[in-house]
Amino acid sequence: MKIKNRIWNFIEEEDGIGTVEMILILVVLIGLVLIFKSQLTSLVNTIFDKINSQAGKV
Repeated sequence: MKIKNRIWNFIEEEDGIGTVEMILILVVLIGLVLIFKSQLTSLVNTIFDKINSQAGKV
């Protein structure tokens, strides 16, 4: 009986992230990606170059 009550309480809980909060988080993340696009591209290219160069050693 206790487990059933806990499951219903979990299902009925409304403390999740709202739509507005989710949109704000996405906007901030997209903004950061746009601001640091060249640095991120450079970092990813460097990482893939290292992976490709060291893949032959395995």
